[in-house]
Amino acid sequence: MNERPVPVNSRSAGAGRGSGPVEESGKKPPAAARIVAMARGEYRFVMSPDGRPYAVAVDGPNIALPLRNKGGLRQRLARRFADAYPGEVASQSALADAMTVLEGIAEDSDPVPVHLRVGSVPGGGIAVDLGTVDGRAVVVTATGWNVVDRAPVLFRRSGAMAPMPEPVLDGDGLARLHALLNMDGSAFRQLVAWLVAAWIPDIPHPALVCKGEQGTGKSKAAQMFINLIDPSPAAKRSQPRDEKAWSRQAFSSWALCLDNVSVIPPWLSDTLCKAVTGDGVVDRALYTDDDVVVLTFKRVLALTTIDAGALAGDLAERVLMLDLQLIDSHERRSEEELDATFEADRPAVLGALFDVLACVLAVLPSVRLDSMPRMADFARVLAAVDQTQGWNTLDDYLATSANVATDAMEGDPFAMAIARLVDQTGTWQGTAAQLLDILPAPLIRPPNWPKDATRTSGRVKRLAPLLRSIGITVDDTQRSRDRHRHRLITLARTPDDDPSAPTASAPEQGPLWPGVAPLGQGSTPPDQP
Repeated sequence: MNERPVPVNSRSAGAGRGSGPVEESGKKPPAAARIVAMARGEYRFVMSPDGRPYAVAVDGPNIALPLRNKGGLRQRLARRFADAYPGEVASQSALADAMTVLEGIAEDSDPVPVHLRVGSVPGGGIAVDLGTVDGRAVVVTATGWNVVDRAPVLFRRSGAMAPMPEPVLDGDGLARLHALLNMDGSAFRQLVAWLVAAWIPDIPHPALVCKGEQGTGKSKAAQMFINLIDPSPAAKRSQPRDEKAWSRQAFSSWALCLDNVSVIPPWLSDTLCKAVTGDGVVDRALYTDDDVVVLTFKRVLALTTIDAGALAGDLAERVLMLDLQLIDSHERRSEEELDATFEADRPAVLGALFDVLACVLAVLPSVRLDSMPRMADFARVLAAVDQTQGWNTLDDYLATSANVATDAMEGDPFAMAIARLVDQTGTWQGTAAQLLDILPAPLIRPPNWPKDATRTSGRVKRLAPLLRSIGITVDDTQRSRDRHRHRLITLARTPDDDPSAPTASAPEQGPLWPGVAPLGQGSTPPDQP
């Protein structure tokens, strides 16, 4: 008796060859199920504190692969599936279904910190991701630094990152860096302190502003600084067009530079201030009605500009200004030569900077300031650098900050109008509306000139730190005695004999820390008690 042949499809035939799991019916499980089984055998799944799911290879580098992007884990599983099942390619639908299941697995775990380029090591120390495929990192502690094969903390990567060369021990690393820059010794020492602080992840970092006329090499210098801290194929970037564009850039880079800044709109000034001290952006997730995505970041920023007057008051208090000197035509070098020298010197420069960072970590817990300036955490790092290197960066920074505030003041017509009013009257008191009426408005009003009493009150409050820097106090705690109870603004000149009155140079300070012998470059950090 003739029997009807049973049709055999490619999947069944593949199962007969032992290329994958087979159900009782003789058919392989759906592709999505096989992808999930493959992923669970090779990866563990975690959720970051901002609600993003990641996969981490069980036997691989401590690198977090995103689940929601088309790259990352999704791309790797598609390739692994094709290798494991010859003749089959996972469909987009199967991959999407698998990613949904894996996200659910990640949500079952407690949030795990996921770092970008730098992270704090449990128990003390700092890890810096070299950005290499094998996942190596530099671990810096109070006793020194070394390169490890597997990072002790979980790092994520982005397309804006580039690998960092492995640092080497070389006694003249800082001298090599200084030879590439046209700045005096005071500015260079402040730069070194800023570079070292940029790898301390849990503190606000002042935005480094490279200032100078055309021909001073501001853009090239800023590019080198960023490529020391957080190498990127796009270290220099143009001003973002809106806050959403900025948040995407900031989320993908630990350090970045805005090049050739001439005018900073108010929204960007506020955004940069928040990025220095820590910011978070909540936005609607794609293809959803009620789901949101959260971008949180605290970043290291650099800017290049010709005029410090472009900096608004709030931002001016959060910057480290470095003046670059004009390069003589006989000493100017081509970009090709600079790039080659920088690449050759970078391992030694990194080694020297990590030496200084280790020294800072050794003494930082004992550093105490007599007075706390606006970027207090950064000031403590400067004090630690001064102690270990025998420098004077803290006083230089305080003096420079006072000058930056004055420059920003001169670039604000409304602030200058208030200063002239106080110069004429000595002390002035009235409502915000009266202040707006008495101040002579320019023939062409700038965009930030307040239009009504409410905006005037807000502008005066925001200008209070800048006004204080030139000796003008602002008090808005009193109210009028009539039935309207209007808020009163009092503007007064600080008495010359007031010990709290600011000066152009930094005040002398007492001992900031216990006495420790200065350490030279490449020295071993002091033993801790």
